[in-house]
Amino acid sequence: MGVLTGHPWPASPTGGAAYARDMDNRCEVREFLTTRRARLTPVQAGLPPTGGRRVPGLRRSEVATLAGLSVEYYARLERGQIAGASSGVLEALVRALQLDDTERAHLFDLARAADGIPASGRPRRRAAGKAASRPSLRWTLAAITDAVALVRDPQQNLLATNALGRAFAAPLIGSGGRTPNLARFQFLDPASRDFYPDWDRFAEMCVGIMRAEAGRDPHDRGLQDLVGELATRSETFRRLWADHNVRTHGTGTKRFRHPVVGDLTLAYEELALTAEPGLILLVYTAEPGSPSAERLRLLASWAATDEATPLDGGLRNPVRDAEGA
Repeated sequence: MGVLTGHPWPASPTGGAAYARDMDNRCEVREFLTTRRARLTPVQAGLPPTGGRRVPGLRRSEVATLAGLSVEYYARLERGQIAGASSGVLEALVRALQLDDTERAHLFDLARAADGIPASGRPRRRAAGKAASRPSLRWTLAAITDAVALVRDPQQNLLATNALGRAFAAPLIGSGGRTPNLARFQFLDPASRDFYPDWDRFAEMCVGIMRAEAGRDPHDRGLQDLVGELATRSETFRRLWADHNVRTHGTGTKRFRHPVVGDLTLAYEELALTAEPGLILLVYTAEPGSPSAERLRLLASWAATDEATPLDGGLRNPVRDAEGA
């Protein structure tokens, strides 16, 4: 089963694996374009409203007209036959469907995958665990003392943190064992609903980021396995995954409820580690002089003696130790 789409792959007598990948990409394209068309009303698209619509959103013919394409050609694209589409055609679809920057990038990634081109020009990644163990990255994390710093990979694994980050992420990290994973924590651990006061918003963000990653690297086996696991175990994940919404993290503000220091409102910045393609550094800071800044300093006092280390399951948990003191 193609877990990145949730649809079965037809059997093929020859070239089964390649045929499955092709059908998987076509399904992704079809469902992405269909869901984008369904959300756009004629009024939003600048068209006169008409009655008697049997489906939500625009008709195929209306999208074709807006994009300057023949109905037959657009119908082919929406069936997933996007291989060979020019950048001009893709940009016309972006305008017609009013895609944002993240959705535009996702559409181009799907088209590159259909053409057999590595998406977004991303170089081949090294083993994530080894990348997170690089001494200079560990030193960089250790140098960040007044903010939460976390390194994650495209599969949402939490690979490394600074000392304050380990104290902050203690509910997610737990007491060891499996590599901490942001998506598993979000959808499979009841503690996430306490840690994330805006749980529904976090869930949508998490799935949107995973969707974007799947478009960039549709053959990522680790991500495929994670999607399959979450789709099997979480109805909410299945529903959100079917929406085909994509997003990037970027910057913003999030609320947390930490089990030791209480409510935190933190600004975040997402930074790509160019030396390690696919790895992301997330930095959370508090507004100077705010209650959250004071609470973050309290948390840092427990974490001051730890060194930034890859999260191999054997780390001391500063928050847990403080609670047991």
